Amino acid sequence: MDDLYSRIKILAENYQDYTANNLSKLVQIKSLSTKEKEVQLELKRQMDEAGFDEVTIDGLGNVIGRIGNGSKILAIDGHMDTVDNGNPDNWNFDPLGGEIKDGYVHGRGTVDQEGGPAAFVTSGKILKELGFDKDLTIYFVGSVMEEDCDGLCWKYIIEEDKIKPDFVISTEPTNLNIYRGHRGRMEMHVSFHGVSSHGSAPERGINAIYMASKTALEIEKLNHNLPRDEFLGKGSITISEFVTDSPSLCAVSDFARIHLDRRLTWGETKESALKEIEQLIEGMNAKVEVLNYDEEAYTGLRYGMEKYYPTWKIPEDHHLVHTGVRSFYNLFGKKPAIDKWTFSTNGVVTNGIYGIPTIGFGPGNEVLAHAPNEKVAISDLVTASAFYAAFAFELD
Repeated sequence: MDDLYSRIKILAENYQDYTANNLSKLVQIKSLSTKEKEVQLELKRQMDEAGFDEVTIDGLGNVIGRIGNGSKILAIDGHMDTVDNGNPDNWNFDPLGGEIKDGYVHGRGTVDQEGGPAAFVTSGKILKELGFDKDLTIYFVGSVMEEDCDGLCWKYIIEEDKIKPDFVISTEPTNLNIYRGHRGRMEMHVSFHGVSSHGSAPERGINAIYMASKTALEIEKLNHNLPRDEFLGKGSITISEFVTDSPSLCAVSDFARIHLDRRLTWGETKESALKEIEQLIEGMNAKVEVLNYDEEAYTGLRYGMEKYYPTWKIPEDHHLVHTGVRSFYNLFGKKPAIDKWTFSTNGVVTNGIYGIPTIGFGPGNEVLAHAPNEKVAISDLVTASAFYAAFAFELD
């Protein structure tokens, strides 16, 4: 077995240029949510070239490559959509250049999170070369629309493609550590309805802006008093948008709306978070609601879900975590750190909704996600390529 891990490690190192060049090609294709078609075709081409047993694109646009045909199913997931580039003046290089320089691949999506899929394509190539024949089916998934709606892709894969894995590895950036959970989140609107009057006589009306402003101050207080979990940290809430309306600028506002970004720690739920806001607006002509995502994928399919993404974590002594630690140790002779993400991932659906044991292991540091000058170390890609292949052999 030690010889097997040495061979995996050597192959991953030998293929470092292959992996970096594949990632560079992906980065050069702009791939915002719902507009991933071209990058998905390139990922499919890479999987076919690597010798995967089967590569398909489903109705939502996810690329699904398969190796093996065993009774147990492992899925290795990475989303292919990215956020936009932002202010070009903040970049020291072309965000869509995919430049390979000084041991890094540079550009938008290298960390968040096309580096993971580029690495798992190489893993598939390694598995095929080593004659992988365990009783395991591995699905390598280049998923879509995650930046817009975490986990929607996996809702479709499980409910429509009828693929429900026994285990999932997310390739979101973990700085080459093993992650076992993160806080959940939800998006809410709170709408306030006032009564307009002439601005010269505001006492005749009911100002929706004042209602919203008073609530906003209470939400600021609420944020400081939310519960804390020893592993996941504290829940949080912030207002990310404030919209108002009135018949004119010489009138009392009769409508206001705030958008809430709510992060949920362990033990917090959609119902508990809604109740907190309902108590703040009691006695006001106001309503709180959880939003829905309903957009058209690049395939033309319209698909959606509620924008509630449950908190999830698996125990540190879980079989899947132990498998990851053993795989890493057998490759590199040391144990990885075990931690959590700050942000949200497709794990909100695979584990948070469907209870599928999920861990994270990915190249790059999440502090570079959505940031200018995003880049990933080629050595990280090599490590990740080796890890995914080793994990497939180690899993039982």
